[in-house]
Amino acid sequence: MHSSLTETAHRPYAVPKGRWVMEQSWHDLLFAHWPLPVSAIRAAVPEQLPLDTFDGRAWVGVVPFRVRGLRARWLPAIRGLSDFPELNVRTYVTIGGKPGVYFFSLDAASPLAVLGARAAFHLNYFNALMSMVRGPDGITYLSRRTDRRGQPADFSARYRPDGKGVRAQPNSLEHFLVERYCLYAVSAAARVYRLDIHHGPWLLQPAQAQLDADMLLAASRIPAPADEPLLHFSPVQEMIGWLPERVR
Repeated sequence: MHSSLTETAHRPYAVPKGRWVMEQSWHDLLFAHWPLPVSAIRAAVPEQLPLDTFDGRAWVGVVPFRVRGLRARWLPAIRGLSDFPELNVRTYVTIGGKPGVYFFSLDAASPLAVLGARAAFHLNYFNALMSMVRGPDGITYLSRRTDRRGQPADFSARYRPDGKGVRAQPNSLEHFLVERYCLYAVSAAARVYRLDIHHGPWLLQPAQAQLDADMLLAASRIPAPADEPLLHFSPVQEMIGWLPERVR
């Protein structure tokens, strides 16, 4: 386990007592966030999940990145299967005092990861053709959903960091957006599940980006935002995760 995973003082609640089951690292993340009226996204989020807001507004995020070293606790990472681009569309919910993330969608260029995440974690994963290339002007990221279980969704971006990295301060908008240590999902049987995760505190840098996310957002019934996105970059984050538990 990476040494950053031994840090726990930044968490809003204790690390789960059971054994973690999954490990991976996230690389070259862009966080693109837009504020939206609660009414604009309430209908797209399962009614069992209470929306979390900041200054009265809901937030929607689009996050492209690369997964590396994905593995189950008892298995090594497998070359060719454990390294792939991933792209998520998310908002924020809280149940029982545990602030978390709800994913409208997660696109991944790994059919095995999509199959496993759908079966084990009740998450809205979709297969996609994706590329992520680092060049002198930053990272060029392309995604086209190929999974018939979801609406067609293309995404493109070119992004790069543009400043010094800092940790988000408590009670700030940045802290609200990234310092979350669980995911919430609703199964086909309308049951709510919480999946606990752990990682070190986020290091966020200002970012510059050109992106086209309208089709990706529309596929989740999210209207195209009128505002420019709030942009952050993070170079790497190591994480571990536990099996989901039903929230009653």
